[in-house]
Amino acid sequence: MRVYFDNAATTPLSEEVTATMLEAMRQLYGNPSSIHAEGRKVRAAIEQARKKVARYLGASIGEIFFTSGGTESNNMALKGAVRDLGIQRIITSPTEHPCVLNPLANLENTGTKIEMVTIDQKGRVDFEDLERLLEKENGKTMVSLMHANNEIGTLIDLDRLSELCHSQGALLHSDTVQTIGHIPIDVSKTKIHFLSGSAHKFHGPKGTGFIYINNEIALKPFIEGGSQERNMRAGTENIYGITGLAKALELACENREERRRHVEELRACFIRQLEENFEDIQFNGDYDGSCLPKTLSVSFPPSPRSELLVLNLDIAGISASGGSACSSGAETGSHVLDAIKTDPSRKAVRFSFSHYNTKEEIDFVLEKLKTMVALKTVAAK
Repeated sequence: MRVYFDNAATTPLSEEVTATMLEAMRQLYGNPSSIHAEGRKVRAAIEQARKKVARYLGASIGEIFFTSGGTESNNMALKGAVRDLGIQRIITSPTEHPCVLNPLANLENTGTKIEMVTIDQKGRVDFEDLERLLEKENGKTMVSLMHANNEIGTLIDLDRLSELCHSQGALLHSDTVQTIGHIPIDVSKTKIHFLSGSAHKFHGPKGTGFIYINNEIALKPFIEGGSQERNMRAGTENIYGITGLAKALELACENREERRRHVEELRACFIRQLEENFEDIQFNGDYDGSCLPKTLSVSFPPSPRSELLVLNLDIAGISASGGSACSSGAETGSHVLDAIKTDPSRKAVRFSFSHYNTKEEIDFVLEKLKTMVALKTVAAK
């Protein structure tokens, strides 16, 4: 038996999405920039996909641009805002994804002021501190804060964040890669200037994503060349990825509540049984408050057996992670767990679920964990 509990890193491609992409591969072979029938057919499919993404976000079709994924989308927003919009200062948090923190570090090296808002031990943004930073007279400002943390799942209140940024005249960028398709977002009601999505986080293909850019914003092209994506991103469009993304988002949004309930039940069952069976279990993030239902970061007490826990789980047939998949190749620890001041001697494992997972898989993982982690001792009567 093999159990996949690493859906925050990536998700399995759904059968419906595979079928949609295969049909596109067979039928849509023209260049979408060509004016002949084959090209027009592909162009129509891309625009239909764009219309679908826009509808599920409450956006206009002119505000959606297809990219290679969340990393490109976030780079496009951050670097474009500084280059084209006169942004002199960006407020962010120490728990952002590397595809936000690393571009910001480079921007800081070239003169942009980067300021960190305070977060608490559950990874929640201190809104009073954010308001204080925004009120400082320190140049044209953008706030970049992720909707849900990719390692611990802590959610931010986007409505409150939007209202605060709007009241202070700041632009707002949110890395929504973990939440698109899982948490409702309506940009017609919640004013956001930039947000990003990546298909492989909601059972679509890897290498395909999008950026929402509010129609009040005018950026220059991020990748220069041809006139694709309305002159915003040169290069022949990834038609098969784009059609797969649109289908995956449709399935995610149309079945969102059913999927959410299933995942919440699995997560609650897992938490309950971990607490009942294991000694000194702790959970990272706002796990019992405002948290992405699919994500659970579990902290195990230090012991020789738990040191190689992620590897031993893999050997036992269980895929989980120690943190972000984008930095898991380096044994440098988690910057997120460091930022929320967790005990570095403990071993953290991120389990993340999807609607494909089952209660039987939860039971299987728990049985395997019993051979690797200290169990609770039962007091003699």
